[in-house]
Amino acid sequence: MSTRFRMGTNPWRLRLARPGLRWLLGLGLFLGLQASRSAAFYLPGLAPVNFCEASRETATCKSTVALFVNRLDSVESVLPYEYNTFDFCKDSEKRNPSENLGQVLFGERISSSPYKFPFNRTGTCVKVCVKSYDTANDDQEKKLAFLRKGIRLNYQHHWIIDNMPVIWCRNTGDGTKCCTPGFPIGCFITKSGESKHACLTHPEFNKSNIYFLFNHVDITITYHEDSGRNGGFARLVSARLEPQSYKHSGEGRLACNGPPMEIPEGRTEKFNVTYTYSVQFEENKSIKWASRWDYILDSMPHTNIQWLSIMNSFVIILFLSGMVAIIILRTLHRDIIRYNEMSSSEDAQEDFGWKLLHGDVFRPPRSRMLLSVFLGQGIQVLIMTFITLFLACLGFLSPSNRGALMTCAVVLWVLLGTPAGYVSARMYKTLKGVKWKTNFLLTALLCPGIVFADLFFMNVILWVEGSSAAISFGTLIGILAMWCGISVPLTFVGAYFGAKKKFRFPVCTNQIPRHIPQQSFFTKPLFGIMVGGILPFGCVFIQLFLILNSIWSHQMYFMFGFLFLVFIILLITCSEAAVLLCYFYLCAEDYHWWWRAFFTSSFTAVYLLIYTVHYFFAKLQITGMASAILYFGYTMVMVLIFFLFTGLQQPIRGSLLFEGERIVFSDSAFYTFNSWTPGIPVPRVSWRTAEMINSH
Repeated sequence: MSTRFRMGTNPWRLRLARPGLRWLLGLGLFLGLQASRSAAFYLPGLAPVNFCEASRETATCKSTVALFVNRLDSVESVLPYEYNTFDFCKDSEKRNPSENLGQVLFGERISSSPYKFPFNRTGTCVKVCVKSYDTANDDQEKKLAFLRKGIRLNYQHHWIIDNMPVIWCRNTGDGTKCCTPGFPIGCFITKSGESKHACLTHPEFNKSNIYFLFNHVDITITYHEDSGRNGGFARLVSARLEPQSYKHSGEGRLACNGPPMEIPEGRTEKFNVTYTYSVQFEENKSIKWASRWDYILDSMPHTNIQWLSIMNSFVIILFLSGMVAIIILRTLHRDIIRYNEMSSSEDAQEDFGWKLLHGDVFRPPRSRMLLSVFLGQGIQVLIMTFITLFLACLGFLSPSNRGALMTCAVVLWVLLGTPAGYVSARMYKTLKGVKWKTNFLLTALLCPGIVFADLFFMNVILWVEGSSAAISFGTLIGILAMWCGISVPLTFVGAYFGAKKKFRFPVCTNQIPRHIPQQSFFTKPLFGIMVGGILPFGCVFIQLFLILNSIWSHQMYFMFGFLFLVFIILLITCSEAAVLLCYFYLCAEDYHWWWRAFFTSSFTAVYLLIYTVHYFFAKLQITGMASAILYFGYTMVMVLIFFLFTGLQQPIRGSLLFEGERIVFSDSAFYTFNSWTPGIPVPRVSWRTAEMINSH
């Protein structure tokens, strides 16, 4: 595809009078021609790795396939542990790849392992190492007890080959195939003979009160060979394994068959555990390197569920949009036309409902400082979430780029202090506040301080438990430096310009507040707020279930396109629900709409909290007080973030609309402020009509 530039007819043509410009254009053309020769570009850390046999090894073609190990985690415990915390085979030349901020915060600890395979060479029952245990030795007894605990809580290995997770596939009871990016340490049979976890698929494990250790793995590595360039090379496209348990009789007579490796409960005689592996390579000409992650998605049939979620959300949006359209196009538009057709004040009829509130609708609410702080933090979280999900949809934050999603979110949050300070200070001044410096400090410190205090408390628990998810002291200092050294100054810049922004309301507020008539049950705040939160939650609860599975059940989440679409639907639903319910409040002559508009949509976070509690008791098998505290501690951070960015939808849109000098009318001013949606023209009335309405 080429683009032509007609220099003689283009009014914006480049003037190449200077030699420097000619040199710069020539350099640009040279770089463009060089770039056109390459077939594609790769993101950092995601470029393909070429493999070949040892006889053809070069600097660009490796002959050894290295296996890396990640942390071990469990669905029954929130505490992850490093691979070396357990007494497994360790690499004598331990290497830890560089980790980004997201990996550190998530507790990922990737390190090298002693499992190294010559490319395209089959290995059968290869010994890795031997571990000896003597219960008379206290140190070895502790290691053995920790290994039993890991088996009892179903801790899972997570191995990586060529930046791909090594998956374990097995057949379930209903005949379907299930694949997971991890495999268990072993399994356990209780005293009553009940098989736990992986023991269900191994009928030969039939002894009560015995731990069975998976000390052998059968690994299958699939590659795609490209013989067209540079004499041919191969690229890995999949890696699978099957864990096995074998009790090897001796180091010199390794036979990967026979009875399983048993670890009895309590003290026992001295015994050895020999770790072995078998590996084979298979060529697959149909799978390309660019689509090699597809094999992980074969056992994750969530697409139908995702489309069901989207259709459910669209139905809710159509319902709300219809209600809002009826109010705007029929009720309010008819009233404005009637006012414009009045020829004199004698033609004016007695008003009712929201038309009586033009002198109180802009009355500042209670706790205006807190409201403006919430709105400022909400806009920061909203923009951060939007950009992060958008980049994830483009593939920049794919699961293959580990930790990139969290790193992007944290960096964006730090850099978005300016819009948070601007919106908070501007809203605070709109509400006739004068302590803009206090507003700036609360915007910069209140909600981030709550999150940091919560995470610090969780980190203390992780430190005590010796978990790999514990953040080091140096990382905490670095996060504090980013917060205080970058985010806080940027928030001050935004607050300074927001406080300097001049503003006046389109109508004056009465000196004496208008009496609010007695409200019915349906127009009271609590009922409307509870109803307003149900509809947005109904749009996201299916996606919420998948996200919670990804976090706590350690499943892979990959459908960011669906998530981004649901995110947009959530914003629209929150806005329309707030518009609709605020209109009902004002029709009941209740002008305390500021906080109600905020809580109408932000009450969705309360339903999120209720759902996470239900998920904890109904879906998870988490045991232990520390794990329960960690679960609800992290959940509160999620709920706070959700509370902030859903609650800002209605008030922040209004504050950016009614500052224009063109809006000079009274009764319809509320319509312009609180019910405007993009694409619908702002209604106008004449000066004479506005004066007549005011006098009436």
